[in-house]
Amino acid sequence: MYAGNIPAVPAVLHHCDTFKAMKRVLPLLLALVSAGAAHAAKTLDITFVDVEGGQATLIVTPSGQSLLVDTGWRGFNGRDANRIFEAAKKAHVKKLDYVLITHYHRDHVGGAPNLTDRLPVDTWIDHGPPREDSKVVQVDFADYNHISKTHHTVVKPGDTIPLKGVEVTVVSSDGAVLGQPLPGAGKTNPFCSTTEKRPADKTENARSIGFVLSYGAFRFIDLGDLTWDKELDLMCPDNKLGTVDVYLVSHHGWKESGSPALVHALHPRVAIMDNGARKGGSPETWQIVRDSPGLEDLWQLHYAVDGGTAHNSPDPFIANVDEVCQGKPIVLTAMDDGSFTVTNTRNNYSKSYPAK
Repeated sequence: MYAGNIPAVPAVLHHCDTFKAMKRVLPLLLALVSAGAAHAAKTLDITFVDVEGGQATLIVTPSGQSLLVDTGWRGFNGRDANRIFEAAKKAHVKKLDYVLITHYHRDHVGGAPNLTDRLPVDTWIDHGPPREDSKVVQVDFADYNHISKTHHTVVKPGDTIPLKGVEVTVVSSDGAVLGQPLPGAGKTNPFCSTTEKRPADKTENARSIGFVLSYGAFRFIDLGDLTWDKELDLMCPDNKLGTVDVYLVSHHGWKESGSPALVHALHPRVAIMDNGARKGGSPETWQIVRDSPGLEDLWQLHYAVDGGTAHNSPDPFIANVDEVCQGKPIVLTAMDDGSFTVTNTRNNYSKSYPAK
């Protein structure tokens, strides 16, 4: 309810005077009520931080809780941790309630130690120990394990992350995928029959934690770097996820992920690609996303050098057009009726997508 002062109407007026007075006051009353309702409206805010082809996605719920998905790269003088900190400051986040590490590749977990120098973290979420024995993975996991071991939790498909006002359901983790469809999903996926099958991926990518987030009628999906073979396990022969409004393009747009069986069946209205100038953004994957039925726009964190003009979105939809850049993020604001707005912070271009 609006808490301001509403002009008083004299108690005793001739009926004509009363009618005239009400005609003057009613628009003001309606404006004040509308302003109060707008002030009370709560939003889900998602910042896609540019970590140069890695992932760092900051989610702030309507209740003010925070979930950071991945921490970007290590090194670079703490560049990625600094960018996450700046995004958190703009979102009025002073601590991170949860940090979810999708998997233990350096562009996702490497920045964790730098991050804790800048922001306190309540709880870390991961899929358990790494299954890839490469030296880089083992080094990064050891550093991550040192800072997270006293306050972390392991999740499996079907688990939820306890954030107020939203539903976050884990759909993949440690190589396993959701067994039963999400509510409203489970229909036969027609895109399976036309999607090629690929060999099983043996790296940490296939172990990625993926989740679907719902805020009222709005739905967002982030599958980390989940690979093509695991996508088919999740989506074929039946689509266990249903459709979404916004799809964070898997694996930064590399061709090892982003199968038509996944992307086209999700039927996103908007896709956001967290690619780098020379990392991700494969032309083949870009085209699969662009051809997805019902897709309105594809936003990119970077202009993909290898994509050329044919496989990059128009300038207003690209947050960083130069290879050496200032690391501008993309920001999404969603309402519980399913409407949302996406903003390119480089040029302040915004586009609103009404509720269906």
